[in-house]
Amino acid sequence: MDNKLLKVDIQKKLKEFDLEVAFELKKGRLGILGPSGCGKSMTLKSIAGIVTPDKGVVSLTTNDEIIYFDSDKKINLKPQKRNVGYLFQNYALFPNMTVEENIGIGLSKDDDGKTVSEMIKRFRLEGLEKRYPRQLSGGQQQRVALARILAYNPNVILLDEPFSAMDTFLKEQLRIELLNSLKDFDGFSIMVTHDRDEAFQFCDELIVLDKGKIIAKGDTYEIFENPKRVQVARLTGCKNISRIEVIDDYHVKCLDWDVIFEVSEKISPNITHIGIRAHNFSAAEKDDVNVVDTVNSTKLEMPFEWEITLANGLWWKYDKRIDEHVFEIPDYLKVNPKDIILLEE
Repeated sequence: MDNKLLKVDIQKKLKEFDLEVAFELKKGRLGILGPSGCGKSMTLKSIAGIVTPDKGVVSLTTNDEIIYFDSDKKINLKPQKRNVGYLFQNYALFPNMTVEENIGIGLSKDDDGKTVSEMIKRFRLEGLEKRYPRQLSGGQQQRVALARILAYNPNVILLDEPFSAMDTFLKEQLRIELLNSLKDFDGFSIMVTHDRDEAFQFCDELIVLDKGKIIAKGDTYEIFENPKRVQVARLTGCKNISRIEVIDDYHVKCLDWDVIFEVSEKISPNITHIGIRAHNFSAAEKDDVNVVDTVNSTKLEMPFEWEITLANGLWWKYDKRIDEHVFEIPDYLKVNPKDIILLEE
C-alpha cells in the first residue's frame, strides 16, 4: 500500500453550489461525512466516471499512474475501464440473475468459475448460489453485491450510503460484516454517509463536506475530538454549542446559556463559539470549576441513558442500565475545562 495514491481534485458547477473537492488518499478507508445534498455522492460518481467534472484530475498510482480523468489532457476513462467498484444504496443486483450469476457478471469468459466459488465461500453464501435477489435478506444482498465487486479485484471500492435504508438492528450487523469483508482488501475504499456513527466506526480518515466544500480533513479520531468549526462539531454530534464573548485568555461568557466557563486552551481571536459533548458533564459541588445548577431541569428516560435538559438549554446525557428507572438529578453539574471545544464559525 505504501506506493499507492488516489488523487482527486475536481470542480463541478451544480444547481445549488459549486463542488470543489481535493484530497489525496495513501492508504485505508476514507469517509466523506456531510448532510444530504452537500455533494458527497457527486464526488463518488466523479471518481467512478458516472459523472464528468467540469475540470480537474482523478488519478490512481500503484506501480504506474492511471489517469481516470484530466480535463486539461482531455482524458476521461469510461467507468468500465477504471477498475472501480461502486456499491449503490440499493446494491443494484440484477433481479433476474441468481447469486452466482450476479457475482460472475463482471468476470471474463475465460474464468472457470473458481473466482465465483471463492467469493461464495469468502462471503458465507454457500447454499444460496441458485437464489435470486428477492429471496435474500438485506445482509445477504449486501454480501452478494460486495462479492460481485471484489470478484474482479478492483483498485477502489466506493460505498454510497450503504446502510441508509435499513433499520437499526440490521444496520449494526451489516456495519460489522462490511468491516470484516474489507479487512483483507488491499485497495482504497471510500464511504459517503450523513451518519456520524458510521463515519467513526468505518473510516481511518475523514473529510467533512458542506455545500460542496471541504470544511475538515484528517484523522477521524482527531476530527471528532477537535472539530475546530461549528458545522463540523454539529455533524460529529456535538449537542451543546454556544456563541461566546471572550472575558480573558481562559474565560468566556456563553451567550446562549448565560454562564461563564473556564477553558484549558488560550483563546485565539478567531474563536466565536464553544462546544460541549452531552456526555461530558458530571455531578459537582457548588464551589467546583465550571458549575451549573440543575434547577427546573427536565428529565427524559431512554433505554440506555437519561437525557437531562437544563433550564438554560444545556443538554446532559447520562448512561443507565435498561432496568434502572429511577434517577435523582444532582443539584450541580460541572464540565472539565479540557472538555470544552473551542470553535470557529
